[in-house]
Amino acid sequence: MNSRSLPVALAVAVLLAGCVAPVPSVESGATASDEATTIDVSGTGHASAAADLALVFVAVTARADTADGARSAVARDVGRMRSALRDAGIPDDAVTTTSFRISPRYEEEERTPRLVGYDAVHAFRIETSPDRAGEIIDLTVGNGADRIDGVRFTLRDETHAQLRQQALTRAVEAARADADTTAAAANLSITGVRRVSTSGGVPPVFDARVGEAAGSGGETILDPGPVSVEVTVSVTYTAE
Repeated sequence: MNSRSLPVALAVAVLLAGCVAPVPSVESGATASDEATTIDVSGTGHASAAADLALVFVAVTARADTADGARSAVARDVGRMRSALRDAGIPDDAVTTTSFRISPRYEEEERTPRLVGYDAVHAFRIETSPDRAGEIIDLTVGNGADRIDGVRFTLRDETHAQLRQQALTRAVEAARADADTTAAAANLSITGVRRVSTSGGVPPVFDARVGEAAGSGGETILDPGPVSVEVTVSVTYTAE
């Protein structure tokens, strides 16, 4: 075993016992191998930005005596809703089906199920800018949709990539700062990097907060919050 192992481990234990660090957070340890003394650290970085993508989930439903009747009713209302979205400048590729089903509906009559009709549901996800999310809800409800399954705010791919790069840089800087502090406390100097791994960086999706209606028209007003991307790195440094 390398003769430096014991003082390195002792110094790290003393350092961590008296350290309470704010985000970005770090964890440290020092070990020795047959080749070189190593210091293992992890660092977490964050980056935030305003949401630039809203996902509006709506559905058109219908009930009829026959399966085809329910299907036809849904198709009619879906056509009206999609036409209204086009007129509002929402492209077809921003409107995608998330589910479609037609199911029988039963009622119990003297403990015996009796078929009384069919229910049809066609659900959609609509992508738009956050400032238009409330408008899209009002537009779809006024043109055939009769169910709102939620609104979520997130990041477009380009924005997410930029935030992830910022968060990654901050995580690496946090890890290196902790490694330098640990090495100095053990009378060592960082000489290189042996191993690096990353985790996280997936943009979270936040449900909308509903604000007050504006004016006498009762428009739906939504209040998106910022979206934060978090990345954690684990780095093994060599030291002497």
